[in-house]
Parts: sequence; C-alpha cells; structure tokens
Amino acid sequence: MSAKTAVSRRPTMADKADIHDLYEKSVQNVEHEVEFLQATFQQIRGRKAYVFREDFCGTASASCEWVKQGNEFQSFGVDIDSSVLEWGRKNRVGRLSAAEQARVQLLEADVMSAETPAADLLAAFNFSYFIFDTRDQLREYFKKAYAALKDDGVFFVDLFGGPEAQEETREKTKHKRFSYIWHQAEFHPVTNYIRCHIHFKFKDGSKIKKAFTYEWRLWSAPEIREILAEAGFKKSTLYWEGEDEDGDGNGEFTPEEKGEADLAWIAYIVAEK
Repeated sequence: MSAKTAVSRRPTMADKADIHDLYEKSVQNVEHEVEFLQATFQQIRGRKAYVFREDFCGTASASCEWVKQGNEFQSFGVDIDSSVLEWGRKNRVGRLSAAEQARVQLLEADVMSAETPAADLLAAFNFSYFIFDTRDQLREYFKKAYAALKDDGVFFVDLFGGPEAQEETREKTKHKRFSYIWHQAEFHPVTNYIRCHIHFKFKDGSKIKKAFTYEWRLWSAPEIREILAEAGFKKSTLYWEGEDEDGDGNGEFTPEEKGEADLAWIAYIVAEK
C-alpha cells in the first residue's frame, strides 16, 4: 500500500462526527430554553412549573436540563424514533446524577397517543409539529396537548417565518470546527409545503450531506393561534425576539401583537389552558 493510499483512507472529520451532537451545537440552547419556559410560566401562572413534557423530544436534552432545577422537577420526553431516544439515554440522561435520571422518563411513542402524567408545561419545539400538514391534523394534535396538561397548564410551540422562509435557499453558520448549513430545498406557495435539509461541512473539507431532512407545512402565526383556540385553549400569546445593536436577534422574547416585517424571524407561541 502506498503512503498516498494510506493517507486517503484516514477517517475524515465527517467520519468521526456525531450528527446528534452537531445538531445540538448548531440549533439548541436548552439552558436558555428551560429558563424561558420556567420564567414565562411563572409570569403567567404565578407559580413554578414542576412537571414538563417534551413532545418530539429527540435527544431529550431539554428534558434532562429541566430536572437539573431541583429534586421536585420531573420530565417526560416523547418521540417515535427509537434510535435517537437511545442516543439521548446514553449521551444525555446517562450524564445526569442517579437522582436526576430517576426523574426523567423517555417514551418511544407517537405524540398523538402517548400517555403521561398531567404536565404543568408541555413544549413542542424545533418546528417538529409542522409535520401535521392539515388544519384537522394540527387541531387534533393541539387537542392531545390540551388533554395532557393540568387544569392550569401551558403549552409552548416555536415557529419561523418571513419572506426568506418561502425561498429555496441555503444559509451557512460557522462554528469552531464545522459549518452548519440550513438548506430550504423546496417550497410550494400553493400549499406551503417545505422540504429542508441540514448539512454539515468540516475544516478538512469533508461533509455530511442531508444529515437531517424535514418535510413540513410552513404554518403562519395567525393560523396556529386560531387552531389553538379551536382546540380549546383560552388564550395564546406570541413572544417575539428582540434585537441587539446590530439588528440581529438577541435571544430575548417578549409578548408582541404585531411583530416586525423582518425577512426571517423565529418566535414562540404560548397557549394557556
């Protein structure tokens, strides 16, 4: 074997990478999420939330972060993908203390049929509920979320929008050892069907193409709020992201009834039972 051949067969950065770890580094900040969830719940209800349910939980990082608040806090993560749940058990739940692990329960189940103890707070993040592509399907899911909450429970979802959300485009974000590429590959304006990929590119030139693929309906804020009301929620509030001095998002979300005509935005909708 020549030296050249031996070198060419060395594992690349892409070969050695873990897509779930890359995903979390690219798009999640569970410490901030849990802080936002708890602070917002307390503002609305005047008490702390203790029981958390995370639908479409994936690696269950938020569920794991939730129980770090103290011995009274409990979380339930629901996802239909056994492989990602197993990754979460090994790499996220497994890093918790024994006491914390005892207060995290991961369920391999469809969110439409999963049964968990009534939650103070239920969240469906990372736009995963966009898989429901008709009003009837989305309303049915929201009804399930409503039923899974305590009498004064609160339901959180996130969403994205703006003119750029309807473009077929790529956006690259550089990190220390890799670049995250959000690829909006296809959009149908008649139905709001959107197909997106996540790619990763590394400093040695290697790539992971289509590490994740999503086929969704791009729901709008008024549609979501109307369907939440139809599902029984008494009130919903949109939380809009503030801006820093450069005009970029600052990670701080506050109630807003109009929003700004930004080219691209991310927001939360908080629905009260």
